[in-house]
Amino acid sequence: PPRQTLFSEFHAGTGEKIEASTTMVFARLLRSLLKDDKLGPRVVPIVPDEARTFGMDPLFSEFQIYSPLGQRYTPVDAEFLISYKESRTGQILEEGITEAGAMASMTAAGTAHHTSGVPMIPFFILYSMFGFQRIADLIWSFADSGGRGFLLGATAGRTTLNGEGLQHQDGHSLLMAATNPACVAWDPAFAYEVALIIEDGLRRMYRDDDNVFYYITLYNENYHQPPLPSKKAAKGVLAGLYRYRPAGGAKKNRPRVQLIGSGSILLEVLRAAELLDQRFGVAADVWSATSWSEVRREALAVERWNRLHPDQPARVSHVERCAAQMQGPVVAASDFVRAVPDQVARWMPESFTVLGTDGFGRSDTRPALRRFFEVDAEHIAGAAISGLVRAGTLDASAAIEAFAELGIDPDAPYSANTDAMAPSSS
Repeated sequence: PPRQTLFSEFHAGTGEKIEASTTMVFARLLRSLLKDDKLGPRVVPIVPDEARTFGMDPLFSEFQIYSPLGQRYTPVDAEFLISYKESRTGQILEEGITEAGAMASMTAAGTAHHTSGVPMIPFFILYSMFGFQRIADLIWSFADSGGRGFLLGATAGRTTLNGEGLQHQDGHSLLMAATNPACVAWDPAFAYEVALIIEDGLRRMYRDDDNVFYYITLYNENYHQPPLPSKKAAKGVLAGLYRYRPAGGAKKNRPRVQLIGSGSILLEVLRAAELLDQRFGVAADVWSATSWSEVRREALAVERWNRLHPDQPARVSHVERCAAQMQGPVVAASDFVRAVPDQVARWMPESFTVLGTDGFGRSDTRPALRRFFEVDAEHIAGAAISGLVRAGTLDASAAIEAFAELGIDPDAPYSANTDAMAPSSS
């Protein structure tokens, strides 16, 4: 295993003065892995075309891009310190615009422990929209071959990569990933979550010898990366769901709600909790869902065990233990279609509301996209207030007033309708 300090440096966060995206966090972590004396030579970075987009260009001069012919031309950035460098001994596989070709390299490296008895650790990073949607059959073949490694879906989410419309905005790869039995899919929001997940993947695949592979979404939105809250939170990260921050405030007997988020939308969830607290006097516990599908898989495994062992005391799944701590209506939001968080709905309290990005991608600003898909802080807060009304805790008039204050239009077009793409005729 690599040095523990290699991962623990990401547990401290970035502080209040520095912002970083989870894609940037991964690029830095990958460099640390490559520099590790024992592990580094086993690492195979694979990228189809967009290395600079993912912040991986500093690796070019340090580890070089593999070419059987070496450097055969003068790159346009040759005068810069960080330039495009090819070498016969290069370690980075920069494949050009071919996800299928890059997946072939991923398969060669990810099955080397079977074919050559030499375990290699591929990290294949690509635009998330061009992963499971474009090469799902090759990913399935990789799983069927016992492939191991990391598939990184960068610029993830339907609203986080703003302005790209249909071309890049991915809101469904996590749903497709959940159908692959060998795929362990994650949707982390923070640097420490990314570090914990990659460390866990190395342990599971290369120490425990499991024939699985990890799919991890990465986002391009820059924000302050907080420190790891506690050791208990670290366990929750790897279980797929944990309470990131309990409701604050000294006032008792306030209406209470539970807000769950994943990926970049967790930032909107945190802002929604502040809106509820400061404007409406509602207490909100905030939860981070690092893997909706792993939470579901563990719950189904527990259900199966209970079904086959009726003579034994029933086991309790992780999601059921979490749900038992939840007081009040629950609202879950992600940058993916509603079916992704809906994977855990059956184990949640009855008042479970899911917000997601059903529909086509659109070209606009991040705030406008999140308002259109109804996953911004205002809609999350509004859903919580609506849940309190349905539960009988608040009067309906309170919700109407809150919607007006939050700027929510109850009659706005529904993003999942295809006619929402066209201007209104009214």
